[in-house]
Amino acid sequence: MLSHLYFNGRVIRTRGFIVFRNKLRFYSEQKNLDLLAIERKWRERWKQLKNRPKNQENKQKFYILAMFPYPSGMLHMGHVRVYTISDTISRFRKMLGHEVIHPMGWDAFGLPAENAAIEHGIHPVDWTVSNIKAMKMQMEKILTDFDWDRELSTCNSDYYKWTQYLFLKLYKNGLAYQKEAVVNWDPIDQTVLANEQVDGEGRSWRSGAKVELRKLKQWFFKITDFAEPLLKDLDKLNEWPDRVKQMQRYWIGKSEGAEFDFIVNLNRKYRETTFLIKVFTSRPDTIFGVRYLAISTDHALVSKDERKKKIHQRYLLLSISLLNNINLFFNLKYLLIGINTGLYATHPITGATIPIYVASYVVSDYGTGAVMGVPAHDQRDWNFTKANRIVDEKDIRRVVKPYSAKFIEECEVYTSYGILTSDCGQYAGMSSENAINAIVNDAEKRGYGRSAVQYRLRDWLISRQRYWGAPIPMIHCSRCNVVPVPESELPVILPTNISLTGRGGSPLKYVKDWLNTKCPKCHGPAERDTDTMDTFVDSSWYFMRYTDPNNILLPFSHDKASKYLPIDVYVGGVEHAILHLLYSRFFTKFLYKLGMYKPIHNNTQGRDEPFRQLVTQGMVHAKTFKDPLTGRFLKPEEVDLSNPNEPIQKSTRLAPEISFEKMSKSKYNGIDPEITIEKYGADATRLHMLYKAPVSEILEWEDSSIVGMQRWILRVWRLVESIANFPRQSDDLILNMSMMSNEEKETYRLINFTIKELTTIFYDTYSFNTAVSYLIKLTNHLTSISPNVNMSRPVYIYGVKCLVKMMAPMAPSLGEEFWEVLNKGRGTRTIFEESWPKVDNKGLSVEEVTCVVQINGKMRFSLQVPSSILKDNLMVEMLIRKSNNGQKWIEENQTGKKIKRVIHANGGKIVNFVFENNQRKE
Repeated sequence: MLSHLYFNGRVIRTRGFIVFRNKLRFYSEQKNLDLLAIERKWRERWKQLKNRPKNQENKQKFYILAMFPYPSGMLHMGHVRVYTISDTISRFRKMLGHEVIHPMGWDAFGLPAENAAIEHGIHPVDWTVSNIKAMKMQMEKILTDFDWDRELSTCNSDYYKWTQYLFLKLYKNGLAYQKEAVVNWDPIDQTVLANEQVDGEGRSWRSGAKVELRKLKQWFFKITDFAEPLLKDLDKLNEWPDRVKQMQRYWIGKSEGAEFDFIVNLNRKYRETTFLIKVFTSRPDTIFGVRYLAISTDHALVSKDERKKKIHQRYLLLSISLLNNINLFFNLKYLLIGINTGLYATHPITGATIPIYVASYVVSDYGTGAVMGVPAHDQRDWNFTKANRIVDEKDIRRVVKPYSAKFIEECEVYTSYGILTSDCGQYAGMSSENAINAIVNDAEKRGYGRSAVQYRLRDWLISRQRYWGAPIPMIHCSRCNVVPVPESELPVILPTNISLTGRGGSPLKYVKDWLNTKCPKCHGPAERDTDTMDTFVDSSWYFMRYTDPNNILLPFSHDKASKYLPIDVYVGGVEHAILHLLYSRFFTKFLYKLGMYKPIHNNTQGRDEPFRQLVTQGMVHAKTFKDPLTGRFLKPEEVDLSNPNEPIQKSTRLAPEISFEKMSKSKYNGIDPEITIEKYGADATRLHMLYKAPVSEILEWEDSSIVGMQRWILRVWRLVESIANFPRQSDDLILNMSMMSNEEKETYRLINFTIKELTTIFYDTYSFNTAVSYLIKLTNHLTSISPNVNMSRPVYIYGVKCLVKMMAPMAPSLGEEFWEVLNKGRGTRTIFEESWPKVDNKGLSVEEVTCVVQINGKMRFSLQVPSSILKDNLMVEMLIRKSNNGQKWIEENQTGKKIKRVIHANGGKIVNFVFENNQRKE
């Protein structure tokens, strides 16, 4: 069958595909294959089919979810990748007969919309609604099958009403509270900044102002109450990536150890003459090596010291946004910041006098806000001691030595367990393990210490002094203090009559008719809380709302949430591996404990966990060009790509430096998905996205390699056309292996092998790049079969139909079109209402297989051998020797040479006879 390539109305080659007016077209004598027209056709058809009633009774539920996006107005290639993955899984599960929910919504609150509104002079509502509309159209163009009847937007009052409702539930259960906290404060924008919004020089990312550390009253969620189950239950999440679980373990940061009491002697002018510092340590065996105590800047002891103001002034000059930024803990220059308080504590065992320092590495809400400095056995403490000249090196006491006889050098820091030295009194000679138990037991008996557990995890600060967020439903009354808004008065509507300038703090405090209200308790004048919630709160429970999105009485019904939760597969970027997932787990555990839902499905991974399986896709990188002399990123128009394999910088005629990096405007390597889809088609783009790299790895995007997917699509189309020319076939193909030739059995085996492998991939591993490879191999095999002999045979027709079914989840509109052609337009069912192909295990085992025989690495002949003996090397060799060709090529009486060794490869299907000295006569 001849296919023609047309360009500008002329046939220029007969390979079957063209780009005409930058749009892909396939042409053949049978039918024109216009990819974009096919996609438009099936997008409209799917909309019509959505209205048909669905029978979901007695179907197994499957909840597949991709992380919802911020509505920026433009999909990027990262969006295309994550939604292609989730859509592929969703369509496969529908073909398995499951009741699939695959919802989509919008993480619509947040500072980006507020800043965009200020920049463009429009309201955040208008900006957000416009962007959502644009992105929905883009999502349709990439052929996604989302449940738009479950759509939600976090900035709609019918959603954030329930976010406020859940806030009140947390408050009433003692898990939402307000306290003073040190925050990053932008003095120009007059707002709290997240740590990520402060650059390395301590300046605001937007205003450029030097960030200040201020104490403000802030709202917190008491996530630390759930620290242990959040940590322990990670062991139940068997289908999460290990690196994600490890990141969460580190963030939670459990430490087991002891707490010791150090007494501080204050000056007589203070009302109290003594003060107690509780110090946590994970190494009680090193307590005899303490040379200083380190406390946080806002430790209670500092507030009692008359030098408090001076200490804080010095500290603020030295430290920027450190208290909430864990990344800075690994920067040595910050670890060395220390301020001598001039106060001393008494060692609880030895009675020695210990100086007290304010240290930048100690945070007030981790442990007790005080730690002991043991320079001989902690590298950080050693560096801090030397930088602040606390004691001379000769006075640093080494209290633990290695188990081996060799002692450490004087300048070394020994951090491992060992044997306690003679400086440790009655505990000298004990191992660290035994000494820890003995020291803690004695401390508990004598009242100066106790065993303790601490977590690095800190309570979740949710207050934001910004407009575009869910208002915190609390009221401040001069008589009743802080009072929750009654549930019956929710939602607290975000006012629209505001003036956004980006200055002066939250705009809500200037909307007087909204701000001023009555106290729910005393009915006197009061004011609303003008903080809005961190957008992580919105995204910590949105997946639950999807189960019952139109409920006007509750966030979701108990029965529906119990039916659909937990999410079976959650797809999203690894950049959300810590906070979003941790907060979602916290909300889920709280709501489960509250009894708001109880999963009815057996779930060995924990009923109070939100996501059964987590799939984290890698980022999409694109090619960048750099000036080799200056390192400047080059714009596309600055590079001569007339020879794509040898790009040249136009201005210098030098070869630019080429690398693949994260897509960015500043690197001029952004790829517009709409342009790519318009040029190559959504199906080809999706296939390329899945084939180019494993799901979890970085994908290096290159338009040129989409051509490979186009060629494969054409080969599949030719197979479909070949069957379309047959006389009408019965829907039930008769596949009788006893009537098949060896060639047909091998084809049937390959079909079943491909079904088996793809079922595993789509069901479990999601290695879609391998799936495409298997389908290409099956396509090549079916193409290689002689049309004159095999095309009318059932096994060939069955193979093509299975091929189309298996490619359909990845290339949905082509799958639909090919299926319609195969069935000659009969019926109204889509391919996704068809059953996924089933494996015939009998078809996987073939009675005879072809064994290729080599002599000194060169192929000489082949023969058929029973598949049952393929693993019996001696039996295979015997059959080869007895064959006519074996007598000719192998038997020693014919060759005059001895066999040195026999190599069996490819599961026994290749056998190489190696003769002595490699001198076998031809």
